[in-house]
This record gives sequence, structure tokens and C-alpha cells, in this order.
Amino acid sequence: MNYKKQSSFKGQTAWSGLLFGIGLMALVDEIIFHQLLQWHHFYDWDTPFIGIMSDGLLNAFGLFALVAGLFMFADLKRKQAISLRRWASPVFIGLAGFQLFDGIINHKLLQIHQVRYNVDILPYDLAWNIFGVILLTIGLLLLYTEKRGGRSN
Repeated sequence: MNYKKQSSFKGQTAWSGLLFGIGLMALVDEIIFHQLLQWHHFYDWDTPFIGIMSDGLLNAFGLFALVAGLFMFADLKRKQAISLRRWASPVFIGLAGFQLFDGIINHKLLQIHQVRYNVDILPYDLAWNIFGVILLTIGLLLLYTEKRGGRSN
């Protein structure tokens, strides 16, 4: 396999994993915290209708990202150009990226919602962001071991 084609597969593997991870975490967040626990909506500072509509948009985004990542994965699998080990790293980085973006940007900078209301928020913020850092650490460790192992796919 020539270098240009191999490099293209690496990029597609990374995008597939990132999209899958981001989509999966968006859906986990939406299903658990927005729907089952009903702690918040994606956008909390308007009417309940807007809050629920914003949740629907987040669901649509998460599902689109997850499916796009899986289609890219299936294409790589069909071409026999994917390593599950190499794919796992960007999946964890995508999971972490969504978690940390939500925890830092959405919760703190933009303040479009909090993890939970009417409680001491610090333990929730710490748990939310520490979990994101753990996911990121796993993804980076997988990336490091993969690069160090010198695998070609």
C-alpha cells in the first residue's frame, strides 16, 4: 500500500473514531442526564418547549455523528484498512472531547446549562470534568502505545 493511501486511511480512522466517540457521549449525556434523570436540558434559559427542542437537536447531532463514524468504520473494514486498536484511541478522545467541551464551555463559559440545579454544584462539576480527563488520558495512552508499537494500520 502506498504512503498516500495509508495516510488517507489513518485520517479516516481518526475521523471515524472521533465522530463515533463524540456522538456516543452526546447520546449518553442526552439519554441519561436530560431524559432519564431530567437534571437539565441542553439549553435551560428559556421555555420548557425550547429546552426540549434543544435536547432534540442534541439528539440529532449525536445520532448523526455516531452513524457517520460507523459508516466510515464500515468503509475501512470493507477495505481491510482498520485496526480496532488504532480506532479505539480517537473514540476515547471523542468521548472526552464532548465531555470536556460540555463541562467547560457549555457549563462554565457559556452557562447554557449546569449538570444539576438546586444542589452544591462543585462535586458534580468535578466529577463531570475529571471523568472527561480520565477518558482523554485513556485515549492519549492508547495513541501513544499505538504510535510506539509502529503498527501500519
